[in-house]
Amino acid sequence: MALLITKKCINCDMCEPECPNEAISMGDSIYEINSDRCTECIGHYETPTCLKVCPIPNTIVKDPARVETEEVLWDKFVLMHHADKI
Repeated sequence: MALLITKKCINCDMCEPECPNEAISMGDSIYEINSDRCTECIGHYETPTCLKVCPIPNTIVKDPARVETEEVLWDKFVLMHHADKI
């Protein structure tokens, strides 16, 4: 399941540089997560880094519209970072 940044976002700029998949970018008014690139940091870290660095609780949540298994998230990670070796 990809993550989602809610309207609680204060645009503190903490999450964007921490995302190893470059899935976070500035939207029209708050930061957004590209669900095609978000792997919840699977393949990189045990916990999503955006959740660790966000200073506002419950601002970054699981996206209920994008339910993905851990296997799907792993596949996304492999395709983004190791496609040349497949």
